[in-house]
Amino acid sequence: MPSKVRIYPEIRIPSPLAQTWQTFRNDPRAMTGLWLFAFFIGMALLGPSLASYDPFNQNANALLLPPSWETNGSLHYFLGTDDLGRDTLSRLLYGAQLTFGSALTACLLAMVFGSCIGIVAAMQHGLSSSILYHMLDILLSIPSLLLAIVLVSIMGASLDNALLAISLAQIPQFIRASFNAVREEYNKEYIIAVRLDGSTPFRILRLAILPNILDVLVTQTTRGLSAAILDISAVCFLGLGAQSPLSEWGTMIADSLDLAYISPWNVALPGLAIMLSVVATNLMGEGLRKALQQGQE
Repeated sequence: MPSKVRIYPEIRIPSPLAQTWQTFRNDPRAMTGLWLFAFFIGMALLGPSLASYDPFNQNANALLLPPSWETNGSLHYFLGTDDLGRDTLSRLLYGAQLTFGSALTACLLAMVFGSCIGIVAAMQHGLSSSILYHMLDILLSIPSLLLAIVLVSIMGASLDNALLAISLAQIPQFIRASFNAVREEYNKEYIIAVRLDGSTPFRILRLAILPNILDVLVTQTTRGLSAAILDISAVCFLGLGAQSPLSEWGTMIADSLDLAYISPWNVALPGLAIMLSVVATNLMGEGLRKALQQGQE
């Protein structure tokens, strides 16, 4: 049978999600950040399964071994060992849960609670909204790390308390970002037209406001995650978070700081992991923000 001839070719317009993904894929820096971010997610989820040794297991015959590519290195300990003979690679894999996983959890908790409070406050007017806005100015004048240190000092030194403190310290930032974004969008002409048309506030929020402030929430979330990684590492480095022998990356740096000249890899490798996780988060977040903004144009 003769093939069917299409006189009028069908034009397929990709969905907004497909357009956003295509724009994101065309950015090499964003894709690099995405792959690195996925790598750290995999470390946090599968790290204990991939580790060759128990991170707490000590080997007196393998103290301060350098990485395997050094002259005195061993293939059995690919990234070397610390001063107690513990495998550095295994400790880094376990530490991904404690540092990256805890930071991601703290950031998501702060995003959910902070964004909900900010959106609800921005949709309202009057004295309560004004009081909340000025209270946020007071809280935002205090650096998140300093606020987290104060909260951990009150609650006690532990990783759980550090996670809770960092979540509480970041909530005002999400409230402020979502409050400003919703209030700015709420006063635009097309929102006023939708309100005059009789739409309910929830419908306006769901269909008109949230899609247009998604780039603001993504930007704040990536900033919050980067800050949470650094804050958790800093709090644990100061001895207010995870305690030894836990292999949190900041704690690993603190434990090896006295041996920096003898075994620099024990300081450099956890620091490199922290740096790469922050860079990956920022690259992915910036690429996603640009893709969302181009999709809205």
